[in-house]
Amino acid sequence: MDTEKPSSSKKKKKTIEISSLADCEDVLHNILSRLPAKSFASAACVNKSWNCVCNSILSRPRIASACSFKASAPIALQEVLDKVLLEPIRPHFAIANVGRGFNMRRTLDFLVKHLGLRTPIILSVVHGVMGRDALTDEFREVKFQDHEDIGVNRGICTCGQQSGIVLTVGYLPGLKVDAIPLLRRKEVPVDDTYVDVYLAPPVPMIDQFVMDIQNYTTSVSGCASPVGIIMFGKEDMDQKPIIEKLDYAMSMNTVFVGDERSRFAYRSGDDLRNVCGNPAFISDAVALVFASDKDKPHGTGEIQFHLAMSEGVSAIGPRHKAVSVRANHAEGSTWLTAKREGHHVILDGEQILRHIDQLENRFPQVELYVGVTKRRKCSIGSEKSRLITTLAFHGIRGGDQEYLYVDGVGIKTGDYFQFYQPDHNAALAACRNASENIRNLKLNSSGKGFLGRRDVANSIDRKEVLGGFIFSCCGRGNSFFGGLNVDSFPFFENFPSAPLAGIFCGGEIGRGKLSMTGQESQEESPAERRYLHVYSTAYLVISYSAAPSE
Repeated sequence: MDTEKPSSSKKKKKTIEISSLADCEDVLHNILSRLPAKSFASAACVNKSWNCVCNSILSRPRIASACSFKASAPIALQEVLDKVLLEPIRPHFAIANVGRGFNMRRTLDFLVKHLGLRTPIILSVVHGVMGRDALTDEFREVKFQDHEDIGVNRGICTCGQQSGIVLTVGYLPGLKVDAIPLLRRKEVPVDDTYVDVYLAPPVPMIDQFVMDIQNYTTSVSGCASPVGIIMFGKEDMDQKPIIEKLDYAMSMNTVFVGDERSRFAYRSGDDLRNVCGNPAFISDAVALVFASDKDKPHGTGEIQFHLAMSEGVSAIGPRHKAVSVRANHAEGSTWLTAKREGHHVILDGEQILRHIDQLENRFPQVELYVGVTKRRKCSIGSEKSRLITTLAFHGIRGGDQEYLYVDGVGIKTGDYFQFYQPDHNAALAACRNASENIRNLKLNSSGKGFLGRRDVANSIDRKEVLGGFIFSCCGRGNSFFGGLNVDSFPFFENFPSAPLAGIFCGGEIGRGKLSMTGQESQEESPAERRYLHVYSTAYLVISYSAAPSE
């Protein structure tokens, strides 16, 4: 039986219909890609076809950042939010850093309302911010003037340049992100006396914090170590033992950055972690954890975190060995005597400081620190402990005919230490080194934020720098260097178009391989680990390598 063959006119009509459909999808793609984030989210819910187009538009990760220095905190907040949501994005996380002119509760509530209840958000009070102005697009580094809680409860900052905000929102397909707090059981008043809710000592639950991060990471990635952690510590809590445990527990491929001492508030995507208002607990730190997604769709590329450091101190004088050590936990300080390496005479604080002040390379009227080499046993939970060696910095409070007084506790008899002082020449040299390190990512720059590398098969491995974060000591900046935008220069010089947000903070956290290529750096000393810094700047660069199918 003969079958009727389709006529050429029918084939032509079908081809025209397919072509028209493709043209319509191109037009729709063009229109939807121009929508602001909120309208884009609504468009994705119209029907299945529109949702597919929206998913194709957001097939690659994106970071958006903006800052504002408006005198009115609500206006500044609205400006930066409008800017970061100006283009399509699905917020996977948000970080807002503000001056003291912002009401913490209102600011966090505002961000939760506009970014969603399931979006992990961290809000912190800082000493200054870096970023592009939401209206002018001018990049600025601004340190805030010290003023105690002006306008904190009013939500209005009337102090001009004394406050501001930088807001960063990220969409990172291929990663899972959440905010995980370090909790401490809180003492509550009962019959005019203070007792602990669970009759346990009021100490941070550090092991539980580390295991919470490991458990979350394992649940979403199948691996106990995340890609990266951005952490904010409470200003009156010693973060050294906390970071020490994290460093011990995590792979060296995990990058840590953050602010050691701040005021913060947060919102986790998991309601069980949101303890604000809970009478039983206080949050002593919060970690924004970035873990690989084991269920990421096929064809999703790889996101990597890279660390560079600009150290800002130089060693001065001989090494000393601690002899008599007393920890004053109430004041958060240590009293000690010591003897110089190779000598037997025990020195008090006055004798130690007099010798340091008389050295030729001692800068007058600048702070002093001691870098203490600590060999300690460390473990998590019930596992077997092992020795780790770290270099921990402690600020000098002073000295008399009895003791040398330093900030913090954790120093033991027999620990060796050396004095350090801020050194802007060393910091400038370190900035140049950081710039060279970051430049290693460029590898034959190929357009805005893109890097190209041609392998032996002559194919292109494309890597895009999504953006970066800077955590710089509040003692640095223009007054330290005598010039503008020095701390942001290493990143900005190499990737001027990539989003960048930075803060001047109360203590710089920076831990990871100091090499953008993933190879061991000569700056690293595997025998002596350093993760809390002074007068330094930590640079976090986030890159994306497209999957082969892209």
